[in-house]
Amino acid sequence: ILKVVTILILAWIVANWVSRVIRVRGEKAKRVDTTIARFFSNIVRWAILVLGIIVALGTAGVETTSFAALLAAAGFAVGLALQGSLGNFAAGVMLLLFRPFKVGDVVKVNGELGKVDQIDLFTTTMDTFDNRRLIMPNGAIFGTTIENITFHPERRADVDVGVSYNTDLVKARQVLMDVANSISTKLPDLDSQVVVLAFNDSSIDIMVYCFTRTTVWGEWLAVKEALAYRIKQIVEGAGTGFAFPSQSLYVETLPPPDDEVQASRKG
Repeated sequence: ILKVVTILILAWIVANWVSRVIRVRGEKAKRVDTTIARFFSNIVRWAILVLGIIVALGTAGVETTSFAALLAAAGFAVGLALQGSLGNFAAGVMLLLFRPFKVGDVVKVNGELGKVDQIDLFTTTMDTFDNRRLIMPNGAIFGTTIENITFHPERRADVDVGVSYNTDLVKARQVLMDVANSISTKLPDLDSQVVVLAFNDSSIDIMVYCFTRTTVWGEWLAVKEALAYRIKQIVEGAGTGFAFPSQSLYVETLPPPDDEVQASRKG
């Protein structure tokens, strides 16, 4: 009895000490999330306690082989039942370790755009810009392409313009450059550009862009809107027209049939 009690007490002390060490060091580490550190500390604590109980039972003369087989069968059954959840758990651990995004980032995953509110072990919570709450399983996030929109401190705001073929490109480029430089909220350190993209069937496509901050999501949208609005005003005021799809229809006049020709001659 003394041996059994000693083993249980030692198991309790060691389990609490190891769990506390894992939790404290995990919380201090920069690349380990607090949630995953506490989770693993609890897992290790219970594993040591179960091992101590099995050793104590073996010391007391109880056959522990059946307990080990029972634990293995229970673990196998739980693993089959929680296959999807375990996949989400593994994906959550990978997200917390590799940090493709963090809380507060604006991301686009699975066709959904939103701001990350919380990253848990099984799910990730996002808030969309029309005030919807999305709770997505981590397996669906980690297994697809993740677009982290706010990863870089600056982002390009661009607008495509289609002008007609009779437009003076030199004049149009200067007008569009003046428009891009007139946006007061753009970043002054990064140059704006006007680039001719392609010669399409009905238009010459030109892209106008400038840079803005991504730390404030609404600022990028405001710069893009202001750029489009100013382009519409300035381009039309300068006499440079916007192109639109058009088609030319040619009608061929056919000669009259032979009987009509003979009738006209007789007449």
